[in-house]
Amino acid sequence: MDQVGITVKEETDSVWKSPWGAPNKMTSPCSLADVMSEQLAKQLQLDEENVGFPSNVDVNEPLITGDNIDTASDLMLAQMMQMEFDREFDTQLRREEKKLNGESKVSVSFENYRMVHPYDDSDSSEDEVDWQDTCHDPYRPDKPTTTPKKGFVGKGKNITTKHDEVVCGRKNTARMDNFAPEVQVGDGVGMDLKLSNQVFNALKQHCYSEQRRSARLHEKKEHSTAEQAVDPKTRLLMYKMVNAGTLESINGCFSTGKESVVFHAKGGSIDDQAVPEECAIKVFKTTLNEFKNRDKYIKDDYRFKDRFSKLNPRKIIRMWAEKEMHNLARMQKAGIPCPEVVILKKHILVMSFIGEKQVPAPKLKEIKLSSEDMKQAYYQVLHMMQQLYQECNLVHADLSEYNMLWHDGKVWLIDVSQSVEPTHPHGLEFLFRDCRNVSSFFQKVGVSEAMNEHELFNAVSGLNITADNEGEFIAQIEGLEKMNEDHVQKRGKKAPSYHSDDWGPPMTNSG
Repeated sequence: MDQVGITVKEETDSVWKSPWGAPNKMTSPCSLADVMSEQLAKQLQLDEENVGFPSNVDVNEPLITGDNIDTASDLMLAQMMQMEFDREFDTQLRREEKKLNGESKVSVSFENYRMVHPYDDSDSSEDEVDWQDTCHDPYRPDKPTTTPKKGFVGKGKNITTKHDEVVCGRKNTARMDNFAPEVQVGDGVGMDLKLSNQVFNALKQHCYSEQRRSARLHEKKEHSTAEQAVDPKTRLLMYKMVNAGTLESINGCFSTGKESVVFHAKGGSIDDQAVPEECAIKVFKTTLNEFKNRDKYIKDDYRFKDRFSKLNPRKIIRMWAEKEMHNLARMQKAGIPCPEVVILKKHILVMSFIGEKQVPAPKLKEIKLSSEDMKQAYYQVLHMMQQLYQECNLVHADLSEYNMLWHDGKVWLIDVSQSVEPTHPHGLEFLFRDCRNVSSFFQKVGVSEAMNEHELFNAVSGLNITADNEGEFIAQIEGLEKMNEDHVQKRGKKAPSYHSDDWGPPMTNSG
């Protein structure tokens, strides 16, 4: 090989010795005049562009393959990368080991699973472990040390037992961290707070009581109908009525009571039968507090007595809605002005709306009528009470100026869920109470024709009870109720089937 060939080969080896190295180009010195030359500047610029983007590639140049590359640097690089990976793996093992051990006396070691020998891993330190990934917080004061099994530390006069007041106080302060998250305990450890056993036990009991109380309130809110609100299950039933086309829309609440919440709605249709344009949705509250003292209206009712003992308290509320539906059906059959029942679904009763343009009819207590209209209202109420007792075989049991509406020039009766039959053990007492409320109201508003409660009771019931005072009058009523109860028990009277007597609306108990 001649000298020229050897020179070319040496230059080629110097350029392509390493793919990561840059070729060393010797620049020839030039004078100051050449540097200031404009032509030289353009030439240098072109040379730089040609270096970055070569215009032509020599196809005769040798290709870069694994045979003509020095791989010594690649091996070193791979070893360094493997070493870094092994150290990261060991660091992760160290974190897991520290999390598992914590402050336990018995520790777990992952020494056999480490990739790097401890002697070779001398560069790594505990500072490389991120404290956020561990249970230890460097910015938090250390918890008080535990007392050893022997029960004391120190010797002689400096002995400290586990019953020491300061030690127990600090331990109690640290144990406050175990309280519920919603309890704000503050940084008692940082302030070196010392709680006595009596104070700590009182705080612990208080937190436990508050936690149980909040759980009960949450459950009550989720599973019960509250004031002007409904629980999720009731809301779902109302949405299903809208989806089925029974109702077009549900508006806001316009009345609340001890037992129910009433909403306004626009009617749709049921089985191609039109529903009243405006409806009232009566949602009976599912809280049992309102029904604790009112079970006597349904427990002693002979129509529901056999079913009452077999139901749990929540199902009694559904029976309460069913009871109002049947009572309204009897009243409507007798021609007494009352809401028309549309559909009953569990504890939701849909009725016709008494009022117009989303404005409910006023109660007799709220409206100011002329003396003639008030006199006419009194005679209407007297006639409805007689119809209710004699034709419907019912006693309202809660009749007052608050349950009578004035609409279209006449009185409408509402809220008959507690109405019972006269054969009820307290039926005549309920009737006498209704007569007292009605007589007192109309006498107060100036109706001179209004009878007193004794005369009104005899006029409605058809009985002829005479007494000098109210106590004797009530005693005779209780005697009649006792005789009636004994008669019913001997005869074994049971309620007739509502499917044959009362032409009530459809009932649905499906969710």
